[in-house]
Amino acid sequence: MGGRGGPLVSRLCFVVVLLLLCASCLCSLANAKRTPPLPKPPAVKKPPPSPSPPPSQIPAYPSLPVRAVCLGGWLVTEGWILPPLFDGIPNKDLLDGTQVQFKSALRKTYITADQGGGGAVLANRTQASDWETFKVVRYLLLPMLWRINETTFNFRASGNQFLGIGASDGIIVATATSPSLPETFQIVRCPFDKNRVRIKAANGYFVQAIATGEVIADYGEPTRWSDWDASVFLMAKVGQQMQGEYQLCNGYGADKAAPVLRDHWNTYIVEDDFKFIASSGLTAVRIPVGWWIASDPNPPAPYVGGSLQALDNAFKWAEKYKLGVIIDLHAAPGSQNPWEHSSSRDGTQEWGTTDANIAQTVQVIDFLASRYATSPSLFAVELMNEPLAPRATLDSLTRYYRDGYDAVRKHSPTVYVVMSNRLSSGNTTELLRFAGGLQGAVIDVHYYTVFNKMFDNFTVQQNIDFIRSNFSGELATVTTQNGPLTFVGEWVAEWKVPNATKEEYQKYATAQMNVYGQATFGWSYWTVKNANNHWDLEWMIKNGYINLKG
Repeated sequence: MGGRGGPLVSRLCFVVVLLLLCASCLCSLANAKRTPPLPKPPAVKKPPPSPSPPPSQIPAYPSLPVRAVCLGGWLVTEGWILPPLFDGIPNKDLLDGTQVQFKSALRKTYITADQGGGGAVLANRTQASDWETFKVVRYLLLPMLWRINETTFNFRASGNQFLGIGASDGIIVATATSPSLPETFQIVRCPFDKNRVRIKAANGYFVQAIATGEVIADYGEPTRWSDWDASVFLMAKVGQQMQGEYQLCNGYGADKAAPVLRDHWNTYIVEDDFKFIASSGLTAVRIPVGWWIASDPNPPAPYVGGSLQALDNAFKWAEKYKLGVIIDLHAAPGSQNPWEHSSSRDGTQEWGTTDANIAQTVQVIDFLASRYATSPSLFAVELMNEPLAPRATLDSLTRYYRDGYDAVRKHSPTVYVVMSNRLSSGNTTELLRFAGGLQGAVIDVHYYTVFNKMFDNFTVQQNIDFIRSNFSGELATVTTQNGPLTFVGEWVAEWKVPNATKEEYQKYATAQMNVYGQATFGWSYWTVKNANNHWDLEWMIKNGYINLKG
């Protein structure tokens, strides 16, 4: 049937096509009359195709939630993590921030800054308290030039005034708010008992406690170190000694601290550690840094340069092994808490007390974000670690967090910005409203049982139950729908249970990972290496206490 009438149909189709072509030509002529012809565009040479990015430039961001480990004790010193770092410091028991008490061997009374300072210094109390306790501050010889003399110190009273000699009479007072030559003392230790001392003032005389209770620097006689010598004192050290970056650098002095720290930076964390971290099932590293890194290679005294190169190496290794990096400002200028890991000089906390201090901290964040924004491994910037309330106020902290967030966003629209909750604020949700309006914001909370006395007598099961109920519940209150992400930035499988078995440690670690795995950003173990085995994640993994691949 298809062959019938074929020639007629073909002729009709030909006529239709011819008419359409004619109509198209007429339309083109009509348009040509209305619009002048366009000039022929110049020939454009095609650019060569872009080369494929090298492997190190392919984004290696981990997926959420991350499983990370902190590289604690590497670029911010903490003596308890690696005690041998301090072994070469002369008089290492008298580092900055050491709390000391002096008891007159003759009078049996303690040197006292009455009311904590602000007036005369006496020796009239037989019992020691805060007024009889002084913080050791190693001597600042010249402006901007720190020189270590293992026997020369300033003494800071509990009210923050410094002990010094009066104008002309040698009477010891505690009135200066900053130390100078009159507030300088030398501790001379007994050859056969280092805690039996004499204290030499800047006027060249030794301090003595006289019968009226006054303390005067007017004693010039030699000594046999007996209890009958009014210039002999029994020195006692109280509290936990601070062993942070400040204490290490100022204890050694710049010339000796530089090689000690550079050797530490080059050997403590190396490429093989990143390889192990990646192969163990972890996806990121949290790297604590100090504010002085932004001034590398010439940071202000007493710090020494070199940590920036170590951080550069960390990014190179992270890119190679496809790990995310969370830069953590662990030590802010002025110290955001009174502990050694914020590099406080003597336990004082001064961060956030001035606008200039906050601005300086923002500059550090700007420096770090600018330097590493193009790295595919930069996953997050943590604006500050563990600010302590009430000294770090919520107002100063949120002002800083807003400016720090903007500093990161200036260089990257995608990097996460982590904001640590204040310790001791009593309100774990105080940042929710603020951070909720910021894209890519993360709230960091830390969970430990080992530092709280309430856990002293907890059993294995009580510890685990507390994690599953209390910590889990608290984490749930911070983790809100459409709110900021949540991050358990520090935790450890250590507790106060005596003689716990390996199996009990395994259960404790697993319980924590199950709970902290509910954090929408993830978790980070403290630390990758440590002198204490259960704080050492590498040791825990290699010895079968923690399994991240199961």
